[in-house]
Amino acid sequence: MAEPKVLSLFWEGFELHDVHELSDEGLLLVLRAQAEPLPRCSGCGQGCARIHETTLRRVRERDLLGRRVWLDVPVRRVCCPRCGVRIEHIPWLAGRRALTAAMVRHVEALVRLLPVRQVAELLGLHWDTVKAIDKQRLHREVTDPDRSRLRRLIMDEFALYKGHRYATVVACADTRQVLWVGEGRSREAIRPFFAWLGAAACARIEAVAMDMNTAMDLEVQRHCPNAAVVYDLFHVVAKFGREVIDRVRVDQANRLRTDKPARRAIKQSRWLLLRHRDNLTDAQAVTLDDLLAANQPLFTTYLLKEQLKALWYAPSPRAAKRRWNQWYRMALDSGIAPVIAFARRLEKYAHGIIASARHRLNTSVLEGINNRIKVIKRMAYGYRDSNYFFLKIRAAFPGKT
Repeated sequence: MAEPKVLSLFWEGFELHDVHELSDEGLLLVLRAQAEPLPRCSGCGQGCARIHETTLRRVRERDLLGRRVWLDVPVRRVCCPRCGVRIEHIPWLAGRRALTAAMVRHVEALVRLLPVRQVAELLGLHWDTVKAIDKQRLHREVTDPDRSRLRRLIMDEFALYKGHRYATVVACADTRQVLWVGEGRSREAIRPFFAWLGAAACARIEAVAMDMNTAMDLEVQRHCPNAAVVYDLFHVVAKFGREVIDRVRVDQANRLRTDKPARRAIKQSRWLLLRHRDNLTDAQAVTLDDLLAANQPLFTTYLLKEQLKALWYAPSPRAAKRRWNQWYRMALDSGIAPVIAFARRLEKYAHGIIASARHRLNTSVLEGINNRIKVIKRMAYGYRDSNYFFLKIRAAFPGKT
């Protein structure tokens, strides 16, 4: 009878009694309780000799040689002198789940690598069962940071679903840990983050980088009195490209309706005007220079775009303020309506541009995080449970020490 003793090493307190083959090529292992040691109370852990009743419980075990395995386990209710009638403690069972603890660990290992749907199909489990196991793992492993050490933050948004539904993500600029994710991008949607952070931690925040999101700006000013708002270079320049360069390019093309070659050259120049000059080939750079030389409004707009970038590289706040004033005057003096309109809108955000000279922050880290979020979402074909999705994001970016 060496076989039961060997197999009992897998299921503490029990030994193999019988084996049945199931119709779906699975195995059913029937266990029986060993006389020693005594079953232990699940409340206090004390060994109990008196048994109130025994019920048979069927649980799923890890597969064996490609065959699915179930166990029939006789679970006893013991009469504990301290706790009364309680179910015995069986360490290798996963609580009330119809799975062994080894099976749960196996699922947890797989969902680190594969989407929930694939793990469910691979193991023959229900999708909700796998998701619940993974969500419990994430709650256990995703920990909050030491909020007293937070000084610089980055805030951005990403598309949650189709139809202009967004979520906001906040990360620590120094450790790159995702601190919080919440659905929405309004002031009301962002406010729970500051409640989570707490008044003391909010007062220690020195700077927050973001795009030109008024809701984020106002909430930072309200909750973090000592924080400077820093606007990201990429977002501002991209906005200038969409709202100014594209508009001027279209206007200039419309003025040249009778000159079809010149009009075609301007209409096809969008990426030449928007792309960073260092990323152009020699031939593209020559084409861009010829285009700018032939069209004064496009030349002025392109020059203002390049000088707008220089605002973020000022050596001091005073120099940044001076550069901003110069750029603003040139924009107003350009006589180009889209440029003037953009400059006037940008004026109320000037404080966040000038602050970049003191706090060298940007949201490029979050751009990389957002790309990873897209991969997480695409692997799972989307998430029905936003809280589960947000836990996945936080687990993917635990930060560096």
